[in-house]
Amino acid sequence: MSMQRKVYDCVAGCPVESTLQIISGKWKSVILYRLFQEQVARYSDFERWLPTISSRMLARQLQELVADGVVTKQIYAQIPPKTEYRLTEFGQTLRPVIEAMEHWGQYYNHLQMEQVTLPDAQENKV
Repeated sequence: MSMQRKVYDCVAGCPVESTLQIISGKWKSVILYRLFQEQVARYSDFERWLPTISSRMLARQLQELVADGVVTKQIYAQIPPKTEYRLTEFGQTLRPVIEAMEHWGQYYNHLQMEQVTLPDAQENKV
């Protein structure tokens, strides 16, 4: 079975599309966020932190992050098997991107809790 990933047409080297090429995916940003918090994680940690993700989807998202050089997968030869995931040096360069997403999400969540009407939503009222 081949994995089909969304390929963005990075016309003229669009940097936003280049970034999305790596971090797009329903769970990748959350996986990266958790790795920035914890530094190292086992598969079971992700299952605990992300209870609504299926095992198949988790494995796929981790596999893609490893293939893109963002995360390393270390398998230890022991019984029971032990696998750990860590950010690579390249993966660490995504920290400001994930932090910016975190800050924007906090802002948005605050607006939702305060039930503030977003400025653009007011302009669209007829």
